[in-house]
Amino acid sequence: MAEFTTILDRLEVTMRLGIHPHEAVPQRVRLSVWMTVDYAAPPAADRIDEVLDYDFVRDGILALADGPGFYLQETLVEAVAALCLADPRVRAVRVRSMKPDVYPDAGVGCEIMRVR
Repeated sequence: MAEFTTILDRLEVTMRLGIHPHEAVPQRVRLSVWMTVDYAAPPAADRIDEVLDYDFVRDGILALADGPGFYLQETLVEAVAALCLADPRVRAVRVRSMKPDVYPDAGVGCEIMRVR
């Protein structure tokens, strides 16, 4: 058995996320995803079909960002975690979202960890 951590770090999207009236317009959101991925053996042939292709995570997040939006960051990170866990090789996932523009002096975020 081989265990790897696949990381998608600080993907920035513009989306509707928030409960306040000023958040009714799309805003910047940064998402990071860490997936613990189990393989029967380490990749030997140096080919993408031996490992998890992280394009599906990026594409899934972009599709979520293009949707109607979310009120809560907690709901957003749950949706991203579910997307990742749809691949049976993903044993655990940690997802972080950050809204960098809510306050002039700090970003606000949410992070979850889900384990199969």
